[in-house]
Amino acid sequence: MQVTKVGLHGIQMRIRIITIGTKMPSWVKAACNEYLKRIPNELNVDIIELPMKQRSKKINISMALLQEGEAMMKTIGANDKVIALDLRGRNWKTEELAKKIEGWKQSGDDFSLLIGGPDGISENCIERADILWSLSSLTFPHPLVRVLLIEQIYRASTINNGHPYHR
Repeated sequence: MQVTKVGLHGIQMRIRIITIGTKMPSWVKAACNEYLKRIPNELNVDIIELPMKQRSKKINISMALLQEGEAMMKTIGANDKVIALDLRGRNWKTEELAKKIEGWKQSGDDFSLLIGGPDGISENCIERADILWSLSSLTFPHPLVRVLLIEQIYRASTINNGHPYHR
């Protein structure tokens, strides 16, 4: 049996943004916090920051990615739908994202959105993902991806709520 969470504005869902990196510049924190406070409570968005693994002669990029992926996998909710942000994923227009979020909300599922570190995201996270999503064919610094992702969630929510922000 699936439990549907209902908030003040209808069905409530949880979106966990699980991301590698804990020492973000102040402008990243400020931008994320600004958009997070604007997102309607029915979406319940949290950012979970996991430490980036050290890279050295003993720990190469592949090993660090594997360790970061294992940490991400432990953070994903047991029944969460997983969306990994990766260049191999599909690009969506903002209007498509708005429709997807509305559908996700109606499903009653919770979602974990995974953002890798500067070297990308581990293959075990890609394999666990239900959806691969690419914000762009361009490569962005991972701190900027947080801001873009949260702003797009906010923008999609304004479309769904008939707010003029998207114009």
